[in-house]
Amino acid sequence: MDYHDFIWDLGGTLLDNYETSTKAFVATLHYFQREADHDSVYAALKVSTDYAVQQFASDFPDFLGEYKKREKEALEIPCLFEGTEELLDRLTADGARHFLVSHRDHHVETILEKTGIRHYFTEVVTASSGFKRKPDPESMIYLRDKYHIRSGLVIGDRAIDVEAGHAAGLDAYLFEDVVSLKQAIDM
Repeated sequence: MDYHDFIWDLGGTLLDNYETSTKAFVATLHYFQREADHDSVYAALKVSTDYAVQQFASDFPDFLGEYKKREKEALEIPCLFEGTEELLDRLTADGARHFLVSHRDHHVETILEKTGIRHYFTEVVTASSGFKRKPDPESMIYLRDKYHIRSGLVIGDRAIDVEAGHAAGLDAYLFEDVVSLKQAIDM
């Protein structure tokens, strides 16, 4: 293992939430009497929630609030990608430290507790922490400097994660699945 520290994104990286979020988004569209196909919504949500709203519901001022309510309810039972906990456990046993940077609010702590992985993380940075959103590297620079991270890897499922990691002077990996990630870090 070439890395001692791992800075993780949550949604789409540790948490398999895009399917859940897509279903909530499509249901919210239906509530507003609009239809969209699953795959198009899924792809738009992979860019960002704001992008998806602009693509499918920009003319509904109350859409985002209704969607967030439905998404939060759906995420009450969070689901990790298969193999995630085992990977965190193995890396930790090898001496790694883990950090999390998410654009979500403090509810992230509840999600981590429900999935049983909170104890792996040295620090969790959320929107409530007050940092600028990725791709701004502010939150990662904060972690890098506070914990003296010298051999760190940022892992996320979107280009903004990779951009933020590189801008903070860290290596970055665009997450697709746990198996590919294990291969990339030579496990």
